[in-house]
Amino acid sequence: MSRRRDEQTDPPVRLGDGSLASIEPSPYTSGYELVVDGTPQSHVDLDDPTHLHFEYIARMAAVIDRLKLPGQPLTAVHLGAGALTLPRYVEATRPGSRQQVVELEPALITLVRERLPLPRGASIRVRIGDARAALERFPPGLVGQVDVLVVDVYAGAQIPAHLTSVEFYTEAARLLAPDGVLLINVADGAGLAFARRQVATVREVLANVIVLAEVQTLKGRRFGNLVVAASAAPLPTAWLPRLMAAGPHPAKVAEGAEIDAFVRGSLPATDADAVASPKPSSSLFDR
Repeated sequence: MSRRRDEQTDPPVRLGDGSLASIEPSPYTSGYELVVDGTPQSHVDLDDPTHLHFEYIARMAAVIDRLKLPGQPLTAVHLGAGALTLPRYVEATRPGSRQQVVELEPALITLVRERLPLPRGASIRVRIGDARAALERFPPGLVGQVDVLVVDVYAGAQIPAHLTSVEFYTEAARLLAPDGVLLINVADGAGLAFARRQVATVREVLANVIVLAEVQTLKGRRFGNLVVAASAAPLPTAWLPRLMAAGPHPAKVAEGAEIDAFVRGSLPATDADAVASPKPSSSLFDR
């Protein structure tokens, strides 16, 4: 059972990069948040793994829900663990799924497992290491078999540069099944220069790309999260626009000509010139 939100928070844990991570009762809803150096990273409701409080996670889940038949098990890879919110969601909605998670920080995994334990019997394997290096170490039997590959890796509040290039996405796409989907959490601010370049980069590798985001974020008027979904096959976009428009904050799905306009003038990033995502304002996560 989830603890009450007014219970005392356990002491934080220092991660390998010096940052402090803690599991804290959510100040807004049921469940808990993983907070790293004051930045909320993930939300988990142990009583209801389908309760997805963070909007970008709910948008990723909306895409996952469109894959295969409802309830059919998936093969999933998650680069970046957070509090294992999406692996818990996939396990709850698609029992029997095979899932692998890659996380750089072993202390983070220990913290999450101890304070937010995974469901008993869940087939979720956690590998410790760099996300890009791990792509080369997955067993050969996984190559070409992954239904959904989630990229949600942040060092502090930034995506590391080596996880933003054509070379990285080429290696990631190697794992995907012919109709498999790559899902990427991209955080960006005014103008969306980084996000536009990321979409241009992904399109160099996978031809079919859509972007899901809150309307003002997608227009580049505020810092926020954009979900990029990409596949070699046509994406399952039926019903997505209606789901996104339903709220709680109106969002939209950009596809086709809108994606062409979104990336116009942006050059794909390579290992030679890739940069980390922009750092959000220190006041963005003030409570």
